[in-house]
Amino acid sequence: MRIAARTDANQKHVVKAFRDLGYSVALTFQLGSGFPDIVISKLLPSKHRFTALIEIKDGAKPKSQQKLTPDEETFHSSWQGEIAIINSIDAVLEYHDYVMREFG
Repeated sequence: MRIAARTDANQKHVVKAFRDLGYSVALTFQLGSGFPDIVISKLLPSKHRFTALIEIKDGAKPKSQQKLTPDEETFHSSWQGEIAIINSIDAVLEYHDYVMREFG
């Protein structure tokens, strides 16, 4: 029996922040098995098509409650592409700056 997927309280705000920055966002939180909550993609000024998996954690919760689950840890450690943990709108902005600097 599969447990219903839960979303973090800040998920809609994080999704909106990425979309406001021009990213396409696919919601994937219901896939389970440690797969991250969203997939983002953006055509950068360099014409590079950037795609990343994003795990959303609720930054309002204590750090101990923002830890990856065992399934998430396993997925993150085996994923060979771009993957990040985002816990706030500030983290979205910092990640966007990183993307533009490294891939833009």
